[in-house]
Amino acid sequence: MRSLLDLPPVGSEARFRDRIPRFLLTVDTEEEFDWDKPLTRDTHGTDHVGRLAKFQEFCERQKVVPVYLVDWPIANARLAAEILGEPLANGRAEIGVQLHPWVNPPFDEEVTQENSFAGNLPRELEATKFGKLRETIEKNFGVAPLIYRAGRYGAGPYTAEILAEHGLAMDSSVRPKFDYSAAGGPDYREHPIRPYWVDDEHTLLELPLTTTFWGMLRKQGAYIYPRLWRTPAVRGVLARLGLLERVPLTPEGVSVDEAIRGIDIALDEGVPLLNFSFHSPSLRPGNTPYVRNEQDLDDLYDWWRRIFAYLEQRGVKPSSVRDVMHSVER
Repeated sequence: MRSLLDLPPVGSEARFRDRIPRFLLTVDTEEEFDWDKPLTRDTHGTDHVGRLAKFQEFCERQKVVPVYLVDWPIANARLAAEILGEPLANGRAEIGVQLHPWVNPPFDEEVTQENSFAGNLPRELEATKFGKLRETIEKNFGVAPLIYRAGRYGAGPYTAEILAEHGLAMDSSVRPKFDYSAAGGPDYREHPIRPYWVDDEHTLLELPLTTTFWGMLRKQGAYIYPRLWRTPAVRGVLARLGLLERVPLTPEGVSVDEAIRGIDIALDEGVPLLNFSFHSPSLRPGNTPYVRNEQDLDDLYDWWRRIFAYLEQRGVKPSSVRDVMHSVER
């Protein structure tokens, strides 16, 4: 089993039988905490959990199956299980694992920025935390999770092995074109945005989050963009001039027009699956920098409406973990 930190070798790209482009909606379903303050084990809340009901109803009207990647506080929130239990049982929603080690027992490590990336923990501790979380999700939600995303995208050298040992079929921790090494995390700048097999036996499938470069200099984006990390103002100038822009497929900090440009680039490059994401605390104003008031929340839902409509126009069909498992060639 290769590490999720390794670049996939030639020939590991996953292919789908029907060749129809797909999209996946993943939700980092996690506790609320102040993103501007140091992490702690206890200064967090789950007040937004009730908002999952409205979002689930919205997705059902749009005929989209959201994938809720649940961490420890949400896995133990009774209201979350009450809201999601019936949609999960009937295939209108799916559940996965998201490990935030600082709030997930056992608490055998110090709470530091480096330790917030689960892949930096000793293998045994990462595996124990993951195992407790996976078991709790299955017990409380009645469904065995098959997909994982490391909190803060913090996969490590042993993460893939741990997932395989617990029977997970997919990972979605890799965020191409992003580098978290300055904070002690992984560097995914060179990873592909196409799905690929982590192992030669084709038992663990990586579904990277979709990020593209757009602009006149996009072909040189992998070289130029990382060299501007100390000068974010220059990045902004390049984006405004239409020269170079990094576009992750998320409503958080990305406009509809920007996202559509990202979708077009990915489809033109033949990417078979687009992986969208956002954080569940954004469903309640005041929890994240992206949704500060009710108007921002209305804009968030409108973003999804317009994106879903554009994806339908481009012939991109909604997907799910179950759909991917049935459609990928092995």
